[in-house]
Amino acid sequence: MADFGTPTPGPGNDPGPVGRIVLLLLWFVLGVAPFLFSLGDLQLATGSVGTPGTLTVEQCTELGQGRYDCTGTFAPDDGGPAVAVDASPDSTAGDVRRAQLAPEGDRAVPAGTAGVLAALTVPFLGVVVLAFLPAVALWALGSRRSKRPALVGGVGVAAIGAVGVVVGMVAAYA
Repeated sequence: MADFGTPTPGPGNDPGPVGRIVLLLLWFVLGVAPFLFSLGDLQLATGSVGTPGTLTVEQCTELGQGRYDCTGTFAPDDGGPAVAVDASPDSTAGDVRRAQLAPEGDRAVPAGTAGVLAALTVPFLGVVVLAFLPAVALWALGSRRSKRPALVGGVGVAAIGAVGVVVGMVAAYA
């Protein structure tokens, strides 16, 4: 019978210095990606791009596994014609809320405080991932210094990020 005991460090079980640097870079990319992917929605929610107006969610179609596809009508504040748009999947049919129309004119994102908090959900997830980057960097660079302060600081930063994720989710579904 095969022995599936605890692996022991040794030759062949360590990624080596190049592998450690690659893992460190991948960790960094994984932590920064949520910021980059959320930039467009955050700009819309803050009103720095897009057209302000009112979104009326007309229908939400269940796609299965808790996913929805919502559509509605966006009426710009400047009095222009209303346009059909995709609404946030966390919407409910009948919702009427302040929103920003994307420059492409195909979707509307909730605006105001709730919209900004909802748009910050994914970047706060990036904060959680990046929280432990200093400890991982100490490991990857082979530092003999204690990693405990980096881990303790990482727990604190991760807790802040987790609170941000929860607040953003509550704002998105409120």
